[in-house]
Amino acid sequence: METQSYFPVPPGVAVEENFLSLDDILLTHERLPVRTECAFPRLGFLDKSTDTQDISEGTKMELPLWLSKALYERKRRVLSVELPKVYREGWRTVFNADPNVVDLHKMGPYYYSLGSQLLHFDSPENPDIAQTLLQTFIGRFRRTMDSSQNAYNEDTSALVQRLDSLEKVLFRSGQSGLNDFQSWEKGRAAQLTASTLVLNYRKRKLAEVQP
Repeated sequence: METQSYFPVPPGVAVEENFLSLDDILLTHERLPVRTECAFPRLGFLDKSTDTQDISEGTKMELPLWLSKALYERKRRVLSVELPKVYREGWRTVFNADPNVVDLHKMGPYYYSLGSQLLHFDSPENPDIAQTLLQTFIGRFRRTMDSSQNAYNEDTSALVQRLDSLEKVLFRSGQSGLNDFQSWEKGRAAQLTASTLVLNYRKRKLAEVQP
């Protein structure tokens, strides 16, 4: 039985990140458009468009997701987060009409994960964003899995080019299941072996009965 020294952790789609996932680490560096609601003394270096020492109230800039979440407070208005264009009403209409026509990787490789993270920020559009994320995933899921099942031993680079990172994980999972099934049909499936836990238990029992 083959073993792996590293088991990759899939990306999360919840409001909180999964810091064991490399995809989620990259996700937290996605930049969001924000507007400062108060002055930030001595933090002018964060705004690359100006040479001033301070960030004044009302400044529009882009900050990474992790910093936006750290600075955001519901009670004390420190900054407000604007929606990236792919989550605004215009694009939500496109997704609701036919989500399969959209190149999700081009629009943002972490469409589902970043959209889920946006729900952390108070916005009247949050229910619509959540609904669009769900319907987009449902609308694209069948096509993604059908493609993974019909591309056995083929170059799949063109198929996965338009997929979001989460969809790529599902695509690879579908292909892995198909490959295992094909191997089983041809009699090339690996033989079942006892788990390490069972083998160690047997060794302990054997050591107990030996003089």
